[in-house]
Amino acid sequence: MNNNQLMGPDILGPTPREIVNELDKYIVGQEEAKRAVAIALRNRNRRKLLPPDIREDVIPKNILMIGPTGVGKTEIARRMAAIINAPFVKVEATKFTEIGYIGRSVESMVRDLVSVAYSQVKKEYMTKNYSKTKKAVLENIYKNLTKVNKMLLELDKNEVLNQIDKGVYDDYIIEIEISQMPKRQPLSIEELFETGEFSQMLSTDLNPLDMLFGGGNKSKKKKVTVSEAKKILRDIESEKYLDPDEIAEEAVRRAQEDGIIFIDEIDKLISKGETTGPNVSREGVQRDLLPIVEGTTVNTRYGPVKTDHILFIAAGAFSKYSPSDLIAELQGRFPVRVELKPLSKEDLKRILVEPQNALVKQYKLLLSTEGVTLEFEDEAIDKIAEIAYEANQRLENIGARRLYTVMEKLLSDISFEAPEIKGSTFVVTKGYVEEKLKNLIENQDLAKYIL
Repeated sequence: MNNNQLMGPDILGPTPREIVNELDKYIVGQEEAKRAVAIALRNRNRRKLLPPDIREDVIPKNILMIGPTGVGKTEIARRMAAIINAPFVKVEATKFTEIGYIGRSVESMVRDLVSVAYSQVKKEYMTKNYSKTKKAVLENIYKNLTKVNKMLLELDKNEVLNQIDKGVYDDYIIEIEISQMPKRQPLSIEELFETGEFSQMLSTDLNPLDMLFGGGNKSKKKKVTVSEAKKILRDIESEKYLDPDEIAEEAVRRAQEDGIIFIDEIDKLISKGETTGPNVSREGVQRDLLPIVEGTTVNTRYGPVKTDHILFIAAGAFSKYSPSDLIAELQGRFPVRVELKPLSKEDLKRILVEPQNALVKQYKLLLSTEGVTLEFEDEAIDKIAEIAYEANQRLENIGARRLYTVMEKLLSDISFEAPEIKGSTFVVTKGYVEEKLKNLIENQDLAKYIL
């Protein structure tokens, strides 16, 4: 099979190679992990083409990522979900408590996933309706604009509407009426407490029954520019065409078929037989995770959601324990295991310059808004990567996150003085990097607090 065939149109969506190539734009290295998630996505799409009787029996091969912090575990999962526009949530395993303890239950991650899916579907449906809302939006703005400038009433209405559409009055301030609390699906009792809505209910003057059952349509007046009013009113008008039940049904389907849940710090659920203290319920959380990952039905505000075909990706450093210390049943639910390697000096150098959102590019663009041109010599890039690598070796290894602290310390002076040196060019040299950072590396006690 040649490359043209691989890269051509495909009813199964992006090929594994295309997914890896897309991930390469943002994440340096970690080829094994990229291949694992790409295969998992491809298998999910392959399953959809199977006969219905077989399709239900083909379950996702959940992934366990093992590696230190800052090496790309979360970023790989997040970027993967963005590539296919799948509902995605990241949760911290330590945030959950065993059933019977005060706190969030593991079922809340499924409810969060469906809420994300609902927002995605709603946004898509609203966008489709924008063309239908144009006339109503212009009429509403015309009505409020003529209150501000009554002279417009003397002009031909169609001419004024055309001018509003073209942006002639975009900077005018008008007062519009908007809903104080948008229509919403009713909350379940579990969600009311888990999401913090109960506290919000007590701290606002909104009707608690409206929050619980999804009612209420109070409105308030707000002063905005005509340009802002177009966007606000377009969304309000577009929402009138929506069928909440239709959106909820599609959101549940997407969550079930395409949803991805990323469970971070799963190694923190290992308690090794501790029976007292804050770790007492951690093994219980592992047991609670079992039915969710294996396949169960969770009640949400949008309807019951089956978790059988949701893709779960768990991650942890496993510096103190190993994956075999998880309870045996949970280990079996994550058959695909990939180990992410610690970042080398060369990896850190590539992270600085290669990704589309590379740190060096970000700082150049930030300072360009002040009229300052920032340049980096190649030797300076090498030195920054070397210092970050050394800091990771001598202090706690936090991976690529070390580059953020190093770059902030390095460029703090130029960032502070930027408004006073508009129009100038500043070149970061190897000597400048050494001057700003070398003493910090040599003085480990100081480095602990600054880097």
